[in-house]
Amino acid sequence: MSELSKYRNIGIFAHVDAGKTTTTERILKLTGRIHKAGETHDGESTTDFMEQEAERGITIQSAAVSCFWKDHRFNVIDTPGHVDFTVEVYRSLKVLDGGIGVFCGSGGVEPQSETNWRYANDSEVARIIFVNKLDRIGADFLRVVQQTRDVLAANPIVMVLPIGIEDDFKGVVDLLTRKAYVWDETGLPENYSIEDVPADMVDMVEEYREMLVESAVEQDDDLMESYMEGVEPSIEDIKRCIRKGTRTMALFPTYCGSAFKNKGMQLVLDAVVDYLPSPVEVDPQPLTDEEGVETGEFAIVDPALPFKALAFKVMDDRFGALTFVRIYTGRLKKGDTILNSFTGKTERVGRMVEMHADERKELESAQAGDIIAIIGMKNVQTGHTLCDPKHPCTLEAMVFPEPVISIAVAPKDKNGSEKMGVAIGKMIAEDPTFRVETDIDSGETILKGMGELHLDIKVDILKRTYGVELIVGEPQVAYRETITAEVEDSYTHKKQSGGSGQYGKIDYKIRPGEQNTGFLFKSSVVGGNVPKEFWPAIEKGFGSMMNTGTIAGFPVLDVEFELLDGAFHAVDSSAIAFEIAAKGAFRQSIAKAKPQLLEPVMKVDVFTPEDHVGDVIGDLNRRRGMIKDQIAGVTGVRIKADVPLSEMFGYIGSLRTMTSGRGQFSMEFSHYSGCPANVSEKVVAQVKERKAAEAKK
Repeated sequence: MSELSKYRNIGIFAHVDAGKTTTTERILKLTGRIHKAGETHDGESTTDFMEQEAERGITIQSAAVSCFWKDHRFNVIDTPGHVDFTVEVYRSLKVLDGGIGVFCGSGGVEPQSETNWRYANDSEVARIIFVNKLDRIGADFLRVVQQTRDVLAANPIVMVLPIGIEDDFKGVVDLLTRKAYVWDETGLPENYSIEDVPADMVDMVEEYREMLVESAVEQDDDLMESYMEGVEPSIEDIKRCIRKGTRTMALFPTYCGSAFKNKGMQLVLDAVVDYLPSPVEVDPQPLTDEEGVETGEFAIVDPALPFKALAFKVMDDRFGALTFVRIYTGRLKKGDTILNSFTGKTERVGRMVEMHADERKELESAQAGDIIAIIGMKNVQTGHTLCDPKHPCTLEAMVFPEPVISIAVAPKDKNGSEKMGVAIGKMIAEDPTFRVETDIDSGETILKGMGELHLDIKVDILKRTYGVELIVGEPQVAYRETITAEVEDSYTHKKQSGGSGQYGKIDYKIRPGEQNTGFLFKSSVVGGNVPKEFWPAIEKGFGSMMNTGTIAGFPVLDVEFELLDGAFHAVDSSAIAFEIAAKGAFRQSIAKAKPQLLEPVMKVDVFTPEDHVGDVIGDLNRRRGMIKDQIAGVTGVRIKADVPLSEMFGYIGSLRTMTSGRGQFSMEFSHYSGCPANVSEKVVAQVKERKAAEAKK
């Protein structure tokens, strides 16, 4: 267990462009994992190894790397900052013990920082704060510290103070040791000297050191008492208190520097060792039953116990399927057979590797606390529990948000269909927020995701990684039709063509049915004018026509058909004759019953900061939305509304613009509702255009 105390499973997360990936690069350089740090803006960073990441200068997939610092093993995960990829942050946080929250010295606490911070709070991950880019124009360390208090409701504890700011940023003063770390102009991380505190900073250093010590000793009543009596605690005691406070998230040690200029990074690495918990110190992961209810048992981090692990990411690359696994208890050896408690199937572990972004080192065994990748697992998906077949268990499963945007795609040629099917299958296994379905009405393949950038990347991967050329369009809204008036009518089907003919007469009533009842048939025929054996044929005939309405050919919903009377011929009447009569009755009468176009209405749940509530509600009203409820929370307001689906395309972009990227929303189908006349006319015109275009082909 002594070795486990030297493990640190940490994640690096923040807003887009705060410098997470650059910070990761510097950690790898300082720990000797790489010899030359690659730059994000050159598309050369180690962890951004996808083509799309290199081109756009953003992180899309979380990447895992292992390195060592002062006899401690770091498993580091660099996560994306863009809101469309927050699921990568979420699933990384589920398996981490600690994190580094990176904030931009000039940008401060940005919207996505809030989301990631909220995720980290939910996952109870201890963090240290690193205020990056202090060499930038407009950088202000203490302003960002104050923002973490105001916006994130955090309790930052300032551990260092910057020497100089913007172009004059030279280094930092360590408040605990009262020593200044000053870097020269070579830009090399190892070229620094430890000096006395600059004369003009002595008073400020003493003031902030006193605040640091006061915050620290609050974690220990005895120390607090002796400090009040004038006894200065030792540095070891202060560190112990800070470690305890960090572990319980009562405080967050806060550092500053410039990752790009290699200044201040050593102290951050020391802080990971000093203050972030090892796997043994974190509350053990709860075990659940198949329904996800906690059983009261826990996965205690101990290599001697039966094997338990969580698959937190699946990735497909040139070497095959990779399953990233966090081992909570026990050991895993090459050749072991393990159980997937979700599928109930066992799998043999062929190859295990330690990941260094997209490079790998073969392993013979791994133990509790390790984050590794297993190659070639067959049916494992994100969130599945892997365990010892003799001791089945389920770790707390991951819950993923529903996709909020969709597009229609089709391969350019027939050969692409099969390739697209295989590629999409692999992509769904990798990304739980990426969904695919076939539209029953249009036959199109619909891709669903977390945002326009998310789907843009998916289409790009299909084209470049899998070589599938696609036609990308917008999905057609699945409209429906119904009737709004009651009609009593009669229809006769009569056909004589030599020999026995066809005859069937029906008198009937059609009326609007209750919502969501579909098609209902009943007969009130008295006597034998329409024999009972023909009733099912009449029901079948009318019901079969419900798939194609008379306004624009959309399926018809909620119609009640009542058979009142009719007539038959002893020789010429048959089931087929009455079925044809019912079909004719549909065509004749639906048009008389004031048909109406229906549109799908979505249940929309929007989260917005308080200052943007008016804008968001105004925008939903413009989209023909009906506001149902407003719920005020600590960090913002939730607005619940019913909005037609046709008005929700592109909404995620508008919402982010209105709320400076801080708004989020989810939507699900609620019901069908009548279309206003202007919308109905527009839809009918579009259908006619589409049919005309198809006829020309």
